[in-house]
Amino acid sequence: MSRYTGPSWKLSRRLGISLSGTGKEIEKRPYAPGQHGPTQRKKLSEYALQLQEKQKLRHMYGVNERQFRTVFNKAGKMQGKHGENFMILLETRLDNLVYRMGFARTRRGARQLVNHGHILVDGKRLDIPSYSVKVGQTISLREKSQNLTAVNEALEVNNFVPEYITFDADNKVGTFNRMPERSELDGQINEAYIVEFYSR
Repeated sequence: MSRYTGPSWKLSRRLGISLSGTGKEIEKRPYAPGQHGPTQRKKLSEYALQLQEKQKLRHMYGVNERQFRTVFNKAGKMQGKHGENFMILLETRLDNLVYRMGFARTRRGARQLVNHGHILVDGKRLDIPSYSVKVGQTISLREKSQNLTAVNEALEVNNFVPEYITFDADNKVGTFNRMPERSELDGQINEAYIVEFYSR
């Protein structure tokens, strides 16, 4: 299955969660899309709840099905809770950390920055959005990309950087200090449903 490239706001309303992280998608119309408007939805089955939770997380990080399953299997080989390890691994993706540092307003924008070669990891250009950043590695902008309008605008409006990241806004350099804890990740996701979905 290829990556979803359709309207993200419509998908956010369908899943009932802001995939961009801004909350704008469901602020005005906090109900699923469709010609009948905010009609009463029937109760979802156990399978439907599991599938919905999986789709929420997959679309949130913009990962295709094969990559998603690969990361899930990798998380299962780690010590600790499978679901928590899975979310932590997704959080360490390069495109996600670029987004967390504020270089882009959305993960889609962050992925584009990485794909176009604007991002350096430990001083070396890296254009693989799925790259798993190691603790202690630094993320910065290429010298030619320091004055990108989109990046500067995103940094101006960014007012939150997670505690597991140290970010120097003046030099536009961030360091991945430690693995995030589950409490620091999205609380709207029930990862237990995702584990159940793949354990069927």
